[in-house]
Amino acid sequence: MSADLIALSAAQAAVALHAGEIDAAELFSAYADRVAGEQIGAYLWREEGNPLVERPADFRSTPLAGVPIAVKDLFCMEGVPSTAASKILEGYLPPYTATSIARLQAAGASVLGKTNMDEFAMGSSNENSGYKTVKNPWDETRVPGGSSGGSAAAVAAGLAPWATGTDTGGSIRQPASLCGLVGLKPTYGSVSRYGMIAFASSLDQAGPITRDVTDAALMLKYMQGKDERDSTSTGLPDEVELPSATDLNGKRFGVPSTIDWSGVQPGVKAVFDAAVERLTALGAEVVEITLPHAEHGLSAYYLIAPAEASANLARFDGVRFGLRSEGEGLTAMYENTRHDGFGAEVKRRIMLGTYALSSGYYDAYYGRAQLVRTKIADDFRAAFNKCDFVVTPTSPTVAFKVGERVEDPLAMYLSDLFTVPMSLAGIPAISVPAGLATPDGAAQAAPGDDGALPVGLQIAGPAHSENALLDAAFAFERATEHMPAPWER
Repeated sequence: MSADLIALSAAQAAVALHAGEIDAAELFSAYADRVAGEQIGAYLWREEGNPLVERPADFRSTPLAGVPIAVKDLFCMEGVPSTAASKILEGYLPPYTATSIARLQAAGASVLGKTNMDEFAMGSSNENSGYKTVKNPWDETRVPGGSSGGSAAAVAAGLAPWATGTDTGGSIRQPASLCGLVGLKPTYGSVSRYGMIAFASSLDQAGPITRDVTDAALMLKYMQGKDERDSTSTGLPDEVELPSATDLNGKRFGVPSTIDWSGVQPGVKAVFDAAVERLTALGAEVVEITLPHAEHGLSAYYLIAPAEASANLARFDGVRFGLRSEGEGLTAMYENTRHDGFGAEVKRRIMLGTYALSSGYYDAYYGRAQLVRTKIADDFRAAFNKCDFVVTPTSPTVAFKVGERVEDPLAMYLSDLFTVPMSLAGIPAISVPAGLATPDGAAQAAPGDDGALPVGLQIAGPAHSENALLDAAFAFERATEHMPAPWER
């Protein structure tokens, strides 16, 4: 019976719960038992009891009726350890809950636990956690991607039916691609950032990591909305609908002619080409577009994001909350606390950001990066005059080996090559499983091939086009051969 419960998607589980076909407490226990025995490092904290045993009589009437959910440790939850996977916040128990999580709970979702991540969401492999490295369930010698690697690994391993993630430069989409899942970065501002521990405030955006597109739409439906406690939140202009498209007739998909394929593994390129052919078979028109400034996206991102991180992380000083390492005097206490509490990647980005914001360099670096960001947004607006969606690979490679890029930050940063431009433009983008490639990424593979690893297709649309984007992704998903996830094997 437990295996049957785990096999249900979140949307299927909600339907079964409403119909009284399954019990919410039993469903929660089926996942909690698996979480208790997990050995891939996906969770940093888990719910010890079963909060649904004594649920209210009307609990089944809530939209999600007790469907379990995993929450990335970047979201604050009242009275629950919320550390952003950093030693500097070890033991911190927030007095409030992030708006997006509170909305999911109000809709009936029941939290299984907090998932591991790259410290303060800084990373593309989940090797920067202050506590433990997460392993990819497809191959435990490989990374799950980051920074939402714990959430992606939990869903791929059957340790949660779905999970929340955050995306600053690709941190939902890239791990979704590497773990064979659906990951959606909504339009900037559509989901409240209140209660999310900040990395880069003008880029951070919460969203779903799920098994399929329908679940992504369902989670977004209850996460999004304007929030008076977040001045940047706008919500979505239209109610999120569950996708139903069966074809792509009349839709135009733009493939950037400016993509530099030299850094893309041949197997990933082969899967992408096959995915584009599938779009055509579904009735779509594929057109060539140009994004002339996208090639500068990584350079701009790694000035803007560290600069904002430098300002946001200044609050972690050992005075008000979290770790305090004593020293002789206030300045020494600050220095010792940050030395002991921050990991190497966080320190690297703080130093980069502080330098970019320093006197005499602001205009030359941060200001110029913001100008490039505007150019990238303009490029997308021009492209959407010629097409409805832009498609690229999500990641240039399949999941790489643990430790392979730790000593080479630039190689690590290139993992976000295709995802960063959409983040800078603030537009929605979704990664959908497109196929498999060999473990070294040298060639396309088929389900059942030894060591085959997932490859994601990224589809991006104009701001607030989530319903159309989800429909397009759903049609593509229906036409794509199912890749059995690790929990199914």
